[in-house]
Amino acid sequence: MTWDDIDYAILRSLTTDATRNAGAVGRKVGLSQPATYRRIKRLQDAGVLIGRRVALDPDKLGFGVTVFLGIKLATKGRVGLEDFERACVAIPEVQTVQHVLGLYDYRLRVVARDIADFERILRRRIMTLPGVGDVEANVLLSEERLMGPL
Repeated sequence: MTWDDIDYAILRSLTTDATRNAGAVGRKVGLSQPATYRRIKRLQDAGVLIGRRVALDPDKLGFGVTVFLGIKLATKGRVGLEDFERACVAIPEVQTVQHVLGLYDYRLRVVARDIADFERILRRRIMTLPGVGDVEANVLLSEERLMGPL
């Protein structure tokens, strides 16, 4: 399928605020509510629009520290990647688990209330995961949200 400028405008609008309904998006892009709804439905059916998410403010929820972990598995052959990933996802403070190429095998985004809380999560949960070898931690200082290629 091909997408036109209006489709991209709809995606940009929903990326900015996923809670907008078809009428609000339509007003923003210059279409009627029914026409906008049909386009959104077409984008969903094509798998381009795969869900809507609400962004939460971790600071206001009491999570003042975000840490990116690079994890190198010590025993790749003995530990199934799916087992490692499943164990990571079971940790509530782990927001994302990314299997990557490079120095590390995985990159995790972890939130914690403070550094002491992060140390507890690291020692009791992360370091006890199956196959964990080298771990590198990078504390997030600031983050700017850049809109995607749309």
